[in-house]
Amino acid sequence: MWQWSRKRRLDGLEVLLLCVAVATATIALTHKVPDELRDVEVLKTTYGPQRQSEHFEEWIIRDYFNDKRDGFFVDVGANHYRRFSNTYFLETVLGWSGVAVEPQGQFEAGYVAHRPRTRFRQFFVSNASNGVERMYVGSNSLVASALKDFTSRYGPNTSAVSAPTITLDDLLDIENVASIDLLTMDIELWEPKALAGFDIERFRPALVCIEAHPEVRQQILEYFARHRYVVVGKYLRADTHNLYFAPMS
Repeated sequence: MWQWSRKRRLDGLEVLLLCVAVATATIALTHKVPDELRDVEVLKTTYGPQRQSEHFEEWIIRDYFNDKRDGFFVDVGANHYRRFSNTYFLETVLGWSGVAVEPQGQFEAGYVAHRPRTRFRQFFVSNASNGVERMYVGSNSLVASALKDFTSRYGPNTSAVSAPTITLDDLLDIENVASIDLLTMDIELWEPKALAGFDIERFRPALVCIEAHPEVRQQILEYFARHRYVVVGKYLRADTHNLYFAPMS
């Protein structure tokens, strides 16, 4: 008997199933959803589709706190009371309260009218109090930095705004804040200066959402590592603009 005749032959059904399996695997490989899109879709399904934050900060913060009610936030670089706000939903839906810190005083009226649980404070958060710092604002008021070159990246037209400086420690003492659930910070490359005036181990926020441009990312990472905070890795793919830190357990 010939050798090949001893081998088991595939019947028609098995051949069909094998072809389907190969085709399915090929489709899966060629149409693989990127991890970051998959992560965003999970957040969107759970907490969306609407959001007020510029990126996915609102959904991530809600996810981390599991829609906790009656928390307390400190929003540094708060800007508009609603547009691109990380804390608008927290206050208006979940009953949070907090302090919004923003050098551009024209935003105060919006907080007074629409955010009664938030105390608006017109300061420039830095590493020293009782000074005056100049901030450069672009044609889009969302782009504002103490570094004129940074603001100029987004257009040639800039104007200067001056505001008194304050450290986070001094501000929180004035406001009688003892602990923080959420600290969110977006101040366009000035984050290391603001962190230098903040005793994070004293106030121990449960979560920090902080913008981390490449120029200052390493300084931010080193600051939190020194104070026993770790990056919340599950959000790295969903948000490439900010880093999220939590106390080391």
